[in-house]
Amino acid sequence: MNSTFSYSPAVASSRLQRLISMVTVAAVGVMLTMPVMATTAPKKGSTTKRVTAVQSKPVKAASKNKPNGLSSKRLAQARQMTAVPMRASFGQMAGLHTASDPLDLRSSVALVIDQDTREVLLRKNDQAVLPIASLTKLMTGLVISEAQLQMSEMIAITQADVDTEKGSSSRLAVGSVLSRGDLLHLALMSSENRAAHALGRTFPGGLDSFVARMNARAKALGMKDTRYVEPTGLSSNNQSSANDLAALVGAAYKEPVLRELSTSHGREIAVGHRTLQYNNTNRLVKSPQWDIGLQKTGYISEAGQCLVMQAQVSGRKLIMVFLDSAGKLSRIADAERVRRWVEKSSAISGAKHVALGEQFPG
Repeated sequence: MNSTFSYSPAVASSRLQRLISMVTVAAVGVMLTMPVMATTAPKKGSTTKRVTAVQSKPVKAASKNKPNGLSSKRLAQARQMTAVPMRASFGQMAGLHTASDPLDLRSSVALVIDQDTREVLLRKNDQAVLPIASLTKLMTGLVISEAQLQMSEMIAITQADVDTEKGSSSRLAVGSVLSRGDLLHLALMSSENRAAHALGRTFPGGLDSFVARMNARAKALGMKDTRYVEPTGLSSNNQSSANDLAALVGAAYKEPVLRELSTSHGREIAVGHRTLQYNNTNRLVKSPQWDIGLQKTGYISEAGQCLVMQAQVSGRKLIMVFLDSAGKLSRIADAERVRRWVEKSSAISGAKHVALGEQFPG
């Protein structure tokens, strides 16, 4: 029987060796591709973990490059602000922001009156009683000024002056020594809380006597909606109405020292071996478009942004009160709206303008 197949030991050996080589190469190739396959085709559920790990690496690397702990502190504060919703003010909770007005003011409470004639030019929720924040310091200043205490007397900041109400910071470290005049300056111009508290604490008779004097002075001025519990305004229990605050502005304006210090642009204060630069919290005092005779700003979350001013506009001395404004700059914008309205109305009428007061029942 003829056959095309012939067996040769040498050929068989050669073929077997080639087969073994091919199998070996294939096995090595499979082993080499296994890590890649594990990376590109992971088991279900492992992708998220890997993405998270990859995303976390840049953050970790960035933290190593921080020059100090300030960045991490700011990052923590930012996270806290993001996590905690903004606290509604008393005015917002009472629905006062729903009230409208022709000037589209952002403050839920507003009052503008002629200081000389007492004519009400504009009113909006002016009888609402709300927290007044650092507008409190205007009464603090009035009581100090009227007591005729020695302004050169040196007063030390103590632990008692540290804010335990809101936990606010201050550049006046415990142990700092300033004159009563400098403390009054910083309280009115820069709304320095420790300065205001130190003024009340060192008043003859102590802090309780000072707060009692604040309330007695408010009563004497006819401020029937006003109550003070401390001299800084950090407590939301310091409350008043726009009508009462207008009376306070009028009384404070009679004190030259309060006019001068509250409208001061800035002041350098020597504290120990340091010199601190303080500026006015109301940027309108530097504006050439404004002639401001007295002013005070205020803010805590319960009160919103607040502002009171005495200013001359178009030849008229006006007292302006803005309470519970939502945005940081909106109280300033409201004052600008009123100024432009008064100027425009005066230009049209020649001297005075039609008041909007009767359109806003209190």
